[in-house]
Amino acid sequence: MASASLEGDFQIISSLRYDPALRSLSTEKAKDKHFHPSSTPYYLLPYHQARLRNAAECFGWKEALSFLQKDLTQLSEYLDAHILDKTRPWRIRIVIERTGACTVEVNPTASIDPLNMLIPNREHTQSNLWNIYVDTGYITPSAFTRHKTTARDFYNAARVRAGIMSPLDQAEVLLVNPEGQVMEGSITTPYFRRRRPVSKGESLESDTEPDWVTPLLSSGGNAGTTRQYALAEGFCAEEIIEVAELIDGEVCWLSNGVRGFIRGRIVLNRR
Repeated sequence: MASASLEGDFQIISSLRYDPALRSLSTEKAKDKHFHPSSTPYYLLPYHQARLRNAAECFGWKEALSFLQKDLTQLSEYLDAHILDKTRPWRIRIVIERTGACTVEVNPTASIDPLNMLIPNREHTQSNLWNIYVDTGYITPSAFTRHKTTARDFYNAARVRAGIMSPLDQAEVLLVNPEGQVMEGSITTPYFRRRRPVSKGESLESDTEPDWVTPLLSSGGNAGTTRQYALAEGFCAEEIIEVAELIDGEVCWLSNGVRGFIRGRIVLNRR
């Protein structure tokens, strides 16, 4: 169970990717009303800023909110000062204190296909599928599951229970609330094939609803940055996902702010 205190010693965080390859992505299919990933080498930066602001508001951190009022250009310039080589990709972790102090942690990260940072389409496939396990424990939703903070012991415990011992493992574990609903992944947002059956007389070709669904925030997960992007672009809808509905071997998508979109498959029966 999640058991951190609002008065405890923690910081709010967001992890994102710096990648000059983002500039090579075409914006031809971008919707004018939505932010497109190629607009800045900081992957989905406005969504990260919004996530941090929402967390600061939830915890009542006025000084942190004041720091986060920077406009996008100011925030980009602030992060630029921490990037030593702008020709290569980096993993960035923004850490905000209650006082408004900000630490930017920058570490090397592997190159990926820039297309993996865009919404997947029907032609978009990946050869390597991550194994996606289901946590054997339950996590009670709280402010620490709805916002990303350094209080992550319960996420780490879920990964250990699933046998995921390294951040380099191509594996994920789905967190589950006491009602048996999928909350999110330990480091990703999951997307599943839409559960709602096609109505009688309605053809698949005429069905305009998204093919994919992601767990409702009411299940206890956080509003991840790639989740917000996927919803804005119409890739997915929100739906309660019951663990009992998952099918062994079904193919899913995962996403986060450092790796983009990743194909995976549900593993219920381990051999």
